[in-house]
Amino acid sequence: MNSLFSKYTIKNTSLRNRIVMPPMCMYSAANDGKSTPWHVFHYRTRAQGGAAMIIQEATAVEPRGRISSNDLGIWDDAQIPGLESITEAVKAEGAVPAIQLAHAGRKCTAAGEDVIAPSPINFNSGDPQYSIPREMTDSDISTVVDSFRAAAARAAEAGYKVLEIHGAHGYLINEFLSPLTNKRGDEFGGSAENRGRLLKLVIQAVRSVWKEEYPLMLRVSAEDYMDNGNHPEDLAAMINLVKHEGLDIIHVSSGGVVADARVPAAPGYQIPAARLIRELTGIPVIGGGLITSLEHADGIVNNEDADLVFMGRELLRNPYFPLHAARDAGADAEYWPKQYLRAR
Repeated sequence: MNSLFSKYTIKNTSLRNRIVMPPMCMYSAANDGKSTPWHVFHYRTRAQGGAAMIIQEATAVEPRGRISSNDLGIWDDAQIPGLESITEAVKAEGAVPAIQLAHAGRKCTAAGEDVIAPSPINFNSGDPQYSIPREMTDSDISTVVDSFRAAAARAAEAGYKVLEIHGAHGYLINEFLSPLTNKRGDEFGGSAENRGRLLKLVIQAVRSVWKEEYPLMLRVSAEDYMDNGNHPEDLAAMINLVKHEGLDIIHVSSGGVVADARVPAAPGYQIPAARLIRELTGIPVIGGGLITSLEHADGIVNNEDADLVFMGRELLRNPYFPLHAARDAGADAEYWPKQYLRAR
């Protein structure tokens, strides 16, 4: 049982195993979006624990792109030194530092911000923290695309080795992709091609500054859990329309688009969607969803349901899960910290 602990290489990036820490918002930055020593400790600990790739939480490309007032940001050069401290800490422990570039769209609850979205539809009218967003103009769209481009350049300067575009969980790009939230009548609404146009522009903008040899990921919500929403086949079709712009891996999640969707969360509930998207697009995928055991994670890789497995909550509970699992699997976990070898 060592599929989970086989190495994986994509472009110029080699991962020591198949375990990925996904982005998880920590809501621990100051209002200026700068990282803190807490962030360095948090990410370094999971890297030391043996995960192969650490994807930093949703990091906003502009102030109004924050989910909360305490999100990390990458809209200002002054934020780069703090982010560089995170990448250096992760690399020092043998893991690959990645970052998720994000824009919250209508789910922005940061104080005093101009909330924008493809269409003026409130995420949850029953929750006062959400407001009716302003429908984006062509100028707004251009500004957002430029913000992703500038953020990608800063990410490279800060030392990240993999970049992920956040197109999931009901945030801005996902709002354009889903027919539940995109009611536009222009070239950014209607057909699947039109709804994917913003994503295509963002990928092109990011790739203009993100080196070709560096992997570019896209996180998607493969299932809206509503009859008239997107389903895995729909996402696969839209990915196929834009994948040649430079996508290297798809990070498959689900939900978050509308407040009243019922998500059937259970261990591995998103794995079938990951496998289907892998088959329909021909692109490697990261799959997961409430994965908590070595046997389950290893089976996902061994069965070729996904190329990599993300483990979120389990790594919050137990940052050293990969080290313990490697020992139990009899894998040669050469990345154990030398200070801890006596415990291996």
